[in-house]
Amino acid sequence: MCGIVGFQGSFHGELLQRMTDAVAHRGPDGEGTVMLRIEGQATTGLGHRRLAIIDLSRAGLQPMTVLPDAGGGMRAGLTLVFNGEIYNYRELRTELLAAGHRFSTETDSEVLLHLYERDGLEMLKCLNGIFAFAIHDARDAGRPDGMERGALFLARDQLGVKPLYFAEPQSGFLFGSEIKALICDAGLSRSIDPIALHQMLAYLWTPAPRTMLASVRKLEPGAAIIVQQGRVWRHWLYYVPPYDGITDTRPAAEIARDLGEHVATAVRRQLIADVPVGAFLSGGLDSSAVVAMMRRAWPERRITCFSIRFADGVDTEGNPADLPYARRVARHLDVDLEEVLVEPSAIDRLEEMVNLLDEPQADPAPINALLIAERARALGIPVLLSGAGGDDIFSGYRRHWALCFERRWAWLPQSMRAGMQRLAAANANGRGGGQSNVHLRRIAKMFAYAGEGAAQRLVAYYWWSTEQVRRALYTADFAQEVADTDTAAPLLESLRLIPKEHDPLQRMLFLDTRHFLADHNLNYTDRAGMAVGVEVRVPLLDLDVVKFAARVPAHLKQRGRVGKAIFKQAMQPYLPRAVIYRPKSGFGAPLRRWLREELRAKVDDTLDGAVLRRRGFFDPVAVRRLIELDRSGAIDASYTIFALMCFELWCRRFVDI
Repeated sequence: MCGIVGFQGSFHGELLQRMTDAVAHRGPDGEGTVMLRIEGQATTGLGHRRLAIIDLSRAGLQPMTVLPDAGGGMRAGLTLVFNGEIYNYRELRTELLAAGHRFSTETDSEVLLHLYERDGLEMLKCLNGIFAFAIHDARDAGRPDGMERGALFLARDQLGVKPLYFAEPQSGFLFGSEIKALICDAGLSRSIDPIALHQMLAYLWTPAPRTMLASVRKLEPGAAIIVQQGRVWRHWLYYVPPYDGITDTRPAAEIARDLGEHVATAVRRQLIADVPVGAFLSGGLDSSAVVAMMRRAWPERRITCFSIRFADGVDTEGNPADLPYARRVARHLDVDLEEVLVEPSAIDRLEEMVNLLDEPQADPAPINALLIAERARALGIPVLLSGAGGDDIFSGYRRHWALCFERRWAWLPQSMRAGMQRLAAANANGRGGGQSNVHLRRIAKMFAYAGEGAAQRLVAYYWWSTEQVRRALYTADFAQEVADTDTAAPLLESLRLIPKEHDPLQRMLFLDTRHFLADHNLNYTDRAGMAVGVEVRVPLLDLDVVKFAARVPAHLKQRGRVGKAIFKQAMQPYLPRAVIYRPKSGFGAPLRRWLREELRAKVDDTLDGAVLRRRGFFDPVAVRRLIELDRSGAIDASYTIFALMCFELWCRRFVDI
């Protein structure tokens, strides 16, 4: 697990060191850079910061180049920078050894180079892991079809656990684990992408491939590119989550039993490390299941887990407290529980959070993840297993129940559904009242798009405000720029990748996996961990588990109001029923209270009229009205206000410098 950077084109060599330094936090255990020059070809620079997890010796340093005497017909001229872990690297290494390849390290990095030599671009089909890598191919012969000598091959893992950004300024091609590395190039434009800003205000994150900088793109999950002469020559998807309309028809008991074994295998795979491994433990089903399988794999070993403890009196805004459940799971599984205190002063780290995220995301949860990562690192535990992904593949969010609840009213005439939508819109605009009540707030959100078509309604469940509320905040110029923008377009485009899947819940889970996870949850989890040199692994997103989950029928995932029903059934032999069937909570923070109390002055300062006028995107009068309506309780605009704040703070760090 590391930080990778690089370029190809007409760049000065000192830029490579600046880019590498920009991601130093991702790899405290070593660094390396190399300039690769081939006559008649654009110069390539590769940089790496190392977090040593497997083979801690100096042999594992990168950039890694295959030597002429590597054996197995391997030729010199392959150079790699790699961020991540390949969980099946031992099996792949055994295959390669049997074919005559010889290795000089015990690393998964070297396996990637040998695998590329054997399979070329088809190597991606063999990988089960979390990764982003770049391979420079300088060989005279043996390159994959279409790869010129000196070309770069870059890829991102199937689910997007590890990040990879790229840009094509006038001087050539840039890439890196974080945007911070790319903006080291003074020639890179800092212009805002208006469509990305419009989408971020709706989703609270920006759907790939856009980022907030018009000049920077993020490589999509399961995507790869070939770069030649400093320009992207080919860009393709090699993996799409397997939602293809095929379902498992076996009895639920058999499916649940097999699911438990798949999760156990995934956890066992991801315990591979030459350093201590711990885990997040919220007391929710997903993290508890991961820890239960850790205990199954390590029956005698001491395991350290981490949970958030909110200071006394902190309002969790309608969510049940996690900590009592985390303590119960810790006792049940006999693991050590580190309780990480979150006090109101944690919000003082807001600007730090915005900086580490690289993209503006309006969610305070990264602060919690950062606090846990800091405690783990302080205790000498640089690897944590997370339960991230369980909600996204097994149906654990309120929107999944709401979508299934549609069956009770979707048969209503269009005129009646449109009326429900108008009432919900009035409530969102402060004319209906009741936004201070959490249940009424959720009901209003459920019906906010009742009058739309099925696909549009599906995507709209991811929006945190109505189109009318958002566009009312824009200046005339910005409104004109995005007048024809379809907010739903990126997710609707993704749905075209699964034409054979027609079940609404399965289609929503596909969007959760492809966008909400990669563009939001996994993005902040990676940044929070790597900010302090901690690798976060996600066993529930093991490819075999994801494939298995995609085939589980929707009715076994969401049974009425019971989400993750089949997963709960699978975990009954391992966890107390009170934990398995506890009320749903979230990994968040009391944002609404923070905005009205601890952050009140920060809101007013960050969204001051003069600041907004200078930035030019939002109407100061409209924003002020939104803030006042929120503070009076007439509407709930907390996350929209937080999105505006995060955008402004992000601009100060990434645009104004």
